[in-house]
Amino acid sequence: MVPFFIARRYLFSRKEKTVINLISWISLVGIAVSTIALVVVMSVYNGIGELTQALFNIFDPELVIEPSEGKTFKTSDIDYKSLENIEGISDISQIVEENAWVTLRQAEAIVQLRGIDEQYGHTSGLDTMMFEGQYLLNEGGNHYLLLGWNIMVRLGVNSTTNIPLAVHIPKRGTKSMGFTMDEAFNSGYAYVAGTFQVQEEIDNLYVVSDINFVRQLMNYGADEVTSLALTLKEGANMEKTKKEIKQLLGDGFSVKDRYDQKPLYYKIFRSERLGVFLILSLIVLISTLNIIASLSLLIINKRKDIATLRAIGMTQRDLQRTFFTEGLMIALVGVIAGLVLGFIICLIQQQFGIVKIGANAIVDAFPVSMRFVDFASTFGVVTLLSAFVVWLTVKRARLVEEEIPYYPSDHHTSRDETNTIDYMQENENKED
Repeated sequence: MVPFFIARRYLFSRKEKTVINLISWISLVGIAVSTIALVVVMSVYNGIGELTQALFNIFDPELVIEPSEGKTFKTSDIDYKSLENIEGISDISQIVEENAWVTLRQAEAIVQLRGIDEQYGHTSGLDTMMFEGQYLLNEGGNHYLLLGWNIMVRLGVNSTTNIPLAVHIPKRGTKSMGFTMDEAFNSGYAYVAGTFQVQEEIDNLYVVSDINFVRQLMNYGADEVTSLALTLKEGANMEKTKKEIKQLLGDGFSVKDRYDQKPLYYKIFRSERLGVFLILSLIVLISTLNIIASLSLLIINKRKDIATLRAIGMTQRDLQRTFFTEGLMIALVGVIAGLVLGFIICLIQQQFGIVKIGANAIVDAFPVSMRFVDFASTFGVVTLLSAFVVWLTVKRARLVEEEIPYYPSDHHTSRDETNTIDYMQENENKED
């Protein structure tokens, strides 16, 4: 306890404003600022990641059932009724998806054509992401297309274009291309109903249409699909539902959640997040180096105190604990202040959106998502790095072996002492 009280006195007691005190406060502020940066950047990165995942989630279903082998399967080949009755499942939509070539005059685009049924848009939320036009798949015997924003720009069309687009899909079972379009492709025509804007990767690739139109182009049967999209009930257990579906369907089918559907994206996101955290931790390490200068100067300045503490019986270990506690207290005050200020900054951004992203963005301000694990990991990393730097500094300092110079206090001789010395000198002269 004694080293703690001495260290606390060095840090918080009122004393002269010296360079040592200034360096100590600079160390504290440096740790606080680096902690704020770590908390704010990680929270903003979380917000951007959640926003991106939410946009993907609009287009990608919660669960997808696909055949383990081959490209398609028939809904009549599975126990569809039992699948609908699984407790965690809310809705099931049928999907037929294939690469296609879309043309209009001289404009063309290679797209991923996704054929969906009527309820897919409502269960996925795609109908809420329409940027232009309306959510329409078929009407009056005509088929309609919903284009990703970037595809619409490449084709130079919009919802008011009254010329149908040509959609071409290679014929199944054709090993070599024919000499004419009719020999090589199944072709159909559909009008532009509207444009959706979800996320750049999706907007640059996907075109959505009626599932029967895509089946017709692919020569599929009325119950043939490439996948089934499942929407779960609110609060349903994802893993439990997946297990029940696998038990029902057997090994012939794979059940994929959103992570399984885009494993590369989630791995990259997590790797980038770890990389950002490590880079900011390096900045934290640099800011903790100020503690070395602060403690070194403090040890030099407190040599008189060290001599006194040695005189009353403190050992080298006790002295090391004292200055280690001093450095650790600087780090703890800095990191706690940084966490509090970082939380306040993130909360203000969450509530008021002060820092804007810019024009033509999906959201006006930078999104923020605070997580307890980020605050806990930040506290742990900053504390551990600071403790290591402080320990290294104190360990290398010589607090006992080094000869501490003794600075005696000024001794002023009183008048009585002077008279006594003069009287003694006179007597000695008389006797001589």
